[in-house]
Amino acid sequence: MNINEKDKLAEQNLETLDVTKLTPLNEDVISRQPTINLRTIGHVAHGKSTLVHAISGVHTVRFKHEKETHITIKLGYANAKIYQCTNPDCLPPECYKSYESSKENNPICPTTGERIPVHNPQTS
Repeated sequence: MNINEKDKLAEQNLETLDVTKLTPLNEDVISRQPTINLRTIGHVAHGKSTLVHAISGVHTVRFKHEKETHITIKLGYANAKIYQCTNPDCLPPECYKSYESSKENNPICPTTGERIPVHNPQTS
């Protein structure tokens, strides 16, 4: 698997890619897709947009009127990748980090300084 230097995500070579071996847990698939899709529902001004931003780093407030009133009117959602540092010295909850889905593969853990792989909750 090659890593694109511009966005630090995996590049898929369609000439050598064997689609019969692709699964949702394959690194080629995970690299280009979000680990989770966040959507919230609830009453006005109860922190839904703030929660989504805290987990994903994505601002769901996108329109001028929403920014002026601090109220999200249009439906918003955000994709995120969750990373888990596997170093035994990096304990929960610090071992889990979430980022926008455009985050490069294997970012550096702020606690240990080591590269961390994408964490797929289905495998743990």
